Amino acid sequence: MTEQSFLDERLSRIAGAHAKKLADGFAMATVGDLLRHYPRRYVSRGAAGDLGTLVADELATVVGTVGTSVVRKGRDRRNIRLEVTLVPSGGQSLRVTFFGIKMVKVWEHRLLPGVRAMFSGKVTEFRGQLQLTHPDCDVLPEDVESSQRMRPLIPIYSITSKVTSWQIGQAIANALDIIGPVPDPVPEQVRKGHQLLGLAEAFEKIHRPETADDYRSAQRRLRFDEAFVLQTVLAQRRAALAALPAVARPGRADGLRQRFDERLPYDLTAAQRDVGKQIDTELGGRHPMHRLLQGEVGSGKTLVALRAMLQVVDSGGQAALLAPTEVLAQQHHRSISAMLGDLAQGGMLGGADDATRVALLTGSLGAAARREGLLDAASGAAGIVVGTHALLEERVQFADLGLVVVDEQHRFGVEQRAALTEKAGETPPHVLVMTATPIPRTVAMTVFGDLDVSLMRELPPGRSPIQTTVVPVADRPEWLDRAWQRVREEVGKGHQVYVVCSRIGDDGPDDASADETPRAAVVDVLEQLRDGPLNGLRVEMLHGRMAPDDKDGVMRAFAAGEVDVVVATTVIEVGVDVPNASTMVILDADRFGVSQLHQLRGRVGRGSVAGLCLLVSGAAPGSAQRERLDAVAATSDGFALAQIDLEARREGDVLGAAQSGRRSSLRLLSVLRHEQIIAEAREFATSVVAADSSLAAHPALAREVAALVESEQADYLEKT
Repeated sequence: MTEQSFLDERLSRIAGAHAKKLADGFAMATVGDLLRHYPRRYVSRGAAGDLGTLVADELATVVGTVGTSVVRKGRDRRNIRLEVTLVPSGGQSLRVTFFGIKMVKVWEHRLLPGVRAMFSGKVTEFRGQLQLTHPDCDVLPEDVESSQRMRPLIPIYSITSKVTSWQIGQAIANALDIIGPVPDPVPEQVRKGHQLLGLAEAFEKIHRPETADDYRSAQRRLRFDEAFVLQTVLAQRRAALAALPAVARPGRADGLRQRFDERLPYDLTAAQRDVGKQIDTELGGRHPMHRLLQGEVGSGKTLVALRAMLQVVDSGGQAALLAPTEVLAQQHHRSISAMLGDLAQGGMLGGADDATRVALLTGSLGAAARREGLLDAASGAAGIVVGTHALLEERVQFADLGLVVVDEQHRFGVEQRAALTEKAGETPPHVLVMTATPIPRTVAMTVFGDLDVSLMRELPPGRSPIQTTVVPVADRPEWLDRAWQRVREEVGKGHQVYVVCSRIGDDGPDDASADETPRAAVVDVLEQLRDGPLNGLRVEMLHGRMAPDDKDGVMRAFAAGEVDVVVATTVIEVGVDVPNASTMVILDADRFGVSQLHQLRGRVGRGSVAGLCLLVSGAAPGSAQRERLDAVAATSDGFALAQIDLEARREGDVLGAAQSGRRSSLRLLSVLRHEQIIAEAREFATSVVAADSSLAAHPALAREVAALVESEQADYLEKT
């Protein structure tokens, strides 16, 4: 056996009879998988004291012998519990209780009288007796004291009903006893520059630490491993994309882009100019652009994208704009057509010389309109094609697709982005991904690490401020009446209003919820407002399950000033642009995410009138939900709010299902908390790949990279 093959050895060589249990419970196959099953936490041997030292309301770990073990059942079959009493020590006894059928089945035949076990949890007091409820538990073999006597820290591992922490620890100890040197995926110069432990030493110190400093230094090293391998994959991906051929789209003088720019009634912001120059240069290159454009709500991303699309059209190509909803696709089609005017009337009476067309393709189009859109796209008559998921259908073809623009990237999976880019044929198109939901740096480096990133934080001059106020109906119910009065006042001034609800309310599939408190629904609120506080005003509704023509009709009427108030779901969250809309009332605001609230309020204050956003909530004062709303009301900085939103979410929510490979590869590294490690790993990975893109000089790193890329959970990396 060579030292390079040790981590790849089959698990059965080390774990013996427990190998199948480990494989079934944790998908382990090799010794490396076993050694990367890191402890969840550590217990000091001194902390595993006798029962006489316990204090209520404190966390404790005790080792004791089971005295009694009784299953108790209530009248309801689900009301079942296992009560275990540990042998008294120091005058006290300790009751350990597990509730529910599942937990009873796990422990009733394992925690029998005479069994020694280690329990960890919060000590509580019930009727004068100390107890632990649902503690971490590990049954200990008889020789635990002798085998662990010299270990000051006891590692606690995640377990299953068939394998204990002790059994996992014993298998790991067997591996560590014979591990010897192992090939290190982190190059020596990187380890020295970053003052990192060697891999074998890190495994030893994380599983058999003598001190807290031991396992902390090991965790630091192994976190860096995870970040470094992932960032190396992404660096290779960026390098491979940069090496692909692409058709240069440099534009031309006196083309549509120049004529469009000359007609603009305002100057571009500095941010729009800077990002525009980046995109201009990359579109004119011989390698495909892959850029993420994230910008503050209202910063003018669509204008930047339109100028890029016109540059491609001027170069003889086509651009496709993929939007997540029909409402947004229709809005983009209308606004782009309006901004271009006769420049978008190619082949039509009154069209400008060399004008193009802007086609719309959505699932709800009538047969004739659909045929026309498909023909314009396939023939090249439409230089710009705007659509929803309908663009991804096989029958949608392009004459020469040169640029793919994906709006609100977080609404799409990587497979959908890939399906659209494949329509360009053998030569990949340029890709511009846009989002108005600011992405914190750690997430951008991890989730979108294969893309170059541009930021636009500057708002165009003259953009009206938005005042945001929390309407706390829990302690100030009268404020809601005042909110509806403000709506009437705004309508009286000739302005328009959005009222946003989190559900539709017609008992459709969108409305399934386990929430105990009913949420305001569009259908119900529409009726209540028409019959109550907004009686006499023109109030209409808008939601995703309406017929497409009806949705479009409501938005057109609202944009034309023929509707005073639109009661809607979050279908109006992005892209909807009605400059005369001055006010938004968001009901059950605490049910929305921070970034989503920021997106929603960006629909008002888009004209010359100051915006007003009222966050109606029943959240109690001082609650976490109320604090989030207060944060939204306190700042209009979307990037600051994105960080708050990130901190309130779980790791899996951040990476999401589309990033399952990345999530599963991260055991110690947190995208939420370890920005510096990720940034440093990205820098080192980029330099390593720049010098040796095939990793020929780094075989251990190459194996780790291959393991991630080739795993089923990382299939998505091939599609980004």
